[in-house]
Amino acid sequence: MKKNVIHDYEVNSCTMFLKPVEYGGKIYTLIVEIKDEFLSPLKPLDIIKNSCKYYGVDYDSRKRGTRQLIGYSRKIPIVIEPTTHIYFFPTKSPGDPECIWISLEHVEDYLRLAAQQTKVFFQNKKSYVFPVSFSTINTQMLRTSFLKTKLLQRIENNERKLFYLQYRPKSLKASESSEFYLNDPK
Repeated sequence: MKKNVIHDYEVNSCTMFLKPVEYGGKIYTLIVEIKDEFLSPLKPLDIIKNSCKYYGVDYDSRKRGTRQLIGYSRKIPIVIEPTTHIYFFPTKSPGDPECIWISLEHVEDYLRLAAQQTKVFFQNKKSYVFPVSFSTINTQMLRTSFLKTKLLQRIENNERKLFYLQYRPKSLKASESSEFYLNDPK
């Protein structure tokens, strides 16, 4: 495997997935982007954690936020950066050395190949076979979509409140003075 080895990497809007691979007797991460691939000596979870920090929030806070929003506590997806729609989900427990992290935004479709093999089709027209059950991918896609929906609902609700505060109607005033009606001899 001849890939560019990089030591610092933050997940970004081009990152499709992070997969642990053996390289030189150690576990590295294969980083697959839309148009490029890299190897990192960091584990996938370490790249996810560093990426959360890069965007200003620690991984544990993101985990707590996800639990609070969607109510799940196992194999939970992580929003790394919501404004650029960077949502990733793990295929196994994040601490498992075989855990792959996949970006929600890049997945176009997925297909069951065998009991523990799923082919994932990405929007850049490439596909990869992962050693994960179809039901796991399906469940994780649904959970991550649910997380994204809940977070976007809250953001939009906040924007509506802000819009209302900025453009709410001023107090209504009559165009005529009330004195005219109070002093009317009728």
